Amino acid sequence: MNELLEKIQALRIAKGWDQSDTPEILAKSILVEAAELLACYQTEAVDPQAVESELADVLMYTLSLCRDLGLDPEAVVLGKFDDIHRRYPDKP
Repeated sequence: MNELLEKIQALRIAKGWDQSDTPEILAKSILVEAAELLACYQTEAVDPQAVESELADVLMYTLSLCRDLGLDPEAVVLGKFDDIHRRYPDKP
């Protein structure tokens, strides 16, 4: 995961996006890209390459936001698992 985070950050630096991205901009970008992902499923003929591209955008913005906020993505997800287990009991 660290290697991926470093590659994303290197891309952001190379493009100058690290200077303009704020947590608010990244959060808005996640929403925009998630809407574009949803749009991939608005037709009968789903383009797998378009889905993959939009998923990549969502993930890259999300991981960038984690990095900028000093959050470990793995810890964030695992923490959510704990929350889900507390709120929703396992099925018998």
